[in-house]
Amino acid sequence: MPHICVIDDKELMRDSITQALKRGGFDVTSFANPVKALAVIRKSSFDLVLTDLKMPQMDGLSLLRALKEARCEMPVIVMTAYGSVDTAVEAMRLGAFDFVQKPFEADGLRLQIERALNHRRLRHENEALKTSLEDMSRGRRMVGRSKVMQHVHELMNQYASGEATVMITGESGTGKELAAAAIHANSERRERPMLCLNCAALSGNLLESELFGHEKGAFTGADKLRKGRFELAHEGTLLLDEISEMALPLQAKLLRVLQEGEFERVGSSATLRADVRIIATSNRDLQEWVRKDKFREDLFYRLNVLPLQLPPLRERQEDIPQLIDYFLDCIARRSGTDPLAVEPDAMEELCRYRWPGNIRELENACQRAAATTSGTVTVRDIGRWIVSAPSGSSGFGSLRHGRMLEDMERQLIQRTLKQYEGHRVKSAKALGMGVRTLGLKLKQWREAEAAKADRDQEALVGVS
Repeated sequence: MPHICVIDDKELMRDSITQALKRGGFDVTSFANPVKALAVIRKSSFDLVLTDLKMPQMDGLSLLRALKEARCEMPVIVMTAYGSVDTAVEAMRLGAFDFVQKPFEADGLRLQIERALNHRRLRHENEALKTSLEDMSRGRRMVGRSKVMQHVHELMNQYASGEATVMITGESGTGKELAAAAIHANSERRERPMLCLNCAALSGNLLESELFGHEKGAFTGADKLRKGRFELAHEGTLLLDEISEMALPLQAKLLRVLQEGEFERVGSSATLRADVRIIATSNRDLQEWVRKDKFREDLFYRLNVLPLQLPPLRERQEDIPQLIDYFLDCIARRSGTDPLAVEPDAMEELCRYRWPGNIRELENACQRAAATTSGTVTVRDIGRWIVSAPSGSSGFGSLRHGRMLEDMERQLIQRTLKQYEGHRVKSAKALGMGVRTLGLKLKQWREAEAAKADRDQEALVGVS
């Protein structure tokens, strides 16, 4: 719920605006004194400031200057009476988003606020994308000179020049989002936004609203119109992360957008068009998902136009020294320190490790090393690098060659949970995965164990 700060020295006007905005679904804090309001704004997190222009303690222009000096970046809408429009224009020159002339209708004010909030959200998304692309241009790109990675880079360069849908597959932690960002950054759409939506993080109804948007009143809680990712990513790129987790009914609607380039907001019959390039990712075998009727075959072929399979780290172990040097160097630059050195014996052990969490686990291990090791990393230090390695072990204990990846992943997660005494948020952060993803894995294991117990019980009953 957006938090609005209302500043007006006239009690009747202030109370009227506050009540109107609360009815519109906003969280409102109001002030009669702009000096007190400024002190609170500097310490609090407001999404928008709505202020009168003429006030005795501090006028609106002075307030704008003070907010600018304090680097408060929320949009400001100035309220002004008839006859002071020139001053309102000056307020906009000082950074105000817009002004509203008194007297005004409550609905009109709410629309202006929603427009300012939407503008702020888009600006933040574009700034985040710009930062991401600038980081990549300074070297934050996929690292590796192995033969398999050379092939991956070649495909990414080829795919970037086209417009067809890209399907990136690979185990968790192999860098699928980074590959998607690199393709977008080198495409003709690089000046337009790239938005990302995690299909596993939202329920079906919420995911549909996030994709296509919704009209005001479309469902309980839809108190205003909301544009979806297809509209917001117009002429840009939309990354659909973990596409395999999308519900089947929604897959049909996505298929129509891919085929026709058309969609409707939830609660609307008006057809909208989308000029968006789709990049999808999955850590599952989608063809197996199709055979199990968990993923639409026609959607799979629509998505799999340009396939890109990212290799697990255990299949490109010759890249591990370069990756470790890269991560340690990045950490050192951020902290303003010298990068850690790794003894040859320790590097050899790290290259032998299977890395079930792939590059994400490796990066987390490097961050852990920077926090727990000083100077040079030795074989004895490695146990603190890798949660699953027994302290002081050089061979990484029970993680032997030939074990199934799922077993190694489960062992790593179990040991991490034990280290953090069952704290899921800390464990998920250490593992480099989302809390929801960790919860889903634990739930799957519990259900599998319960099913096995039921089968064992049935077998015992059959024997008796």
